[in-house]
Amino acid sequence: MQKTKKSIAKRFKITAGGKVLRRSPGKRHLLSAKSIKQKRAMGHDKPVCPGVAANVKKAMPFA
Repeated sequence: MQKTKKSIAKRFKITAGGKVLRRSPGKRHLLSAKSIKQKRAMGHDKPVCPGVAANVKKAMPFA
């Protein structure tokens, strides 16, 4: 039986179209040194590159 890798399921999201999204790093601390524009851009999810996306989809068979 193939199981979902829970550590990966918490970090990535698969859209209805099959794209894999990840969170942006750097939004937890030391925020006063970062610009408003930089912090706003970190609020959006980013797509994962195709090589990594294939591994993520393999680890999440039911997503």
